[in-house]
Amino acid sequence: MSYSNENPFASTHSLDTNPFDDPVPQQSAQPATSARLEEIRRREQDLERREAELNNKAEHIRRMEGIISPLAIFPLIFHSIQDEIPETSRPLITRLYQLWLVLLATLIVNMVACIFILISGAESGGGDLGASLGYMIFISILSFLLWYRPIYNGYMKEQALYYYFYFFFGGFHLLFSLYMIIGIPGTGSAGLIQTIREFSGHHWVAAILGLIATIGWTIQGVGNAYYYREIYNHHTAAGHTMEKAKTELATHGAKAYFTRG
Repeated sequence: MSYSNENPFASTHSLDTNPFDDPVPQQSAQPATSARLEEIRRREQDLERREAELNNKAEHIRRMEGIISPLAIFPLIFHSIQDEIPETSRPLITRLYQLWLVLLATLIVNMVACIFILISGAESGGGDLGASLGYMIFISILSFLLWYRPIYNGYMKEQALYYYFYFFFGGFHLLFSLYMIIGIPGTGSAGLIQTIREFSGHHWVAAILGLIATIGWTIQGVGNAYYYREIYNHHTAAGHTMEKAKTELATHGAKAYFTRG
């Protein structure tokens, strides 16, 4: 019979072991540490990506501002409703921009209608065509610069000066729209009177184009009249005054018209 010298009452734990040590082996902590490091690296990469996107956007805006017009006087006008107009005002400015696009399309249709009015043998056809061509060239540009751009700047910068620019030139545009809706022969408008006359003479192409032009003049005219009142109410509620506009003009000068911020 063999006997073991092992003490059956001896502790299985070594006296050299610290009973307060973390019972979890160090190897098990390594995956958690690696996961944390990976998460930190991922966040750093995400921040770097966002920073790069912001830098690219800023560079794009800088390039746009740096484009010089043929006259080399001022940079071309930067236009971005999403970037420059406060969120609450974007729907209104978007509608005004759409009305300006309707005006642009109406000017083109009006000129084409005047071509067919001339072809139909109307005595005033030559004058109508010449005037309509002038409208298409000058009104499209001046309407953007004199009433659309001022109110765009007004809502972007919330300065009184731009509102008064808009009210003055926007009011003239409303009168011009009414003038074009009437369509007096020889005025360059294929409006209502011209359209009725072409329908009466069975000149169908000229009549239909004149009808489209009349509808276009009416849509943009009524739309601009509606928003003219909305903008006036906003201008009044914001406390803009003529004295404030004069101060802004003296402070910033005309160059502010072409700058942002």
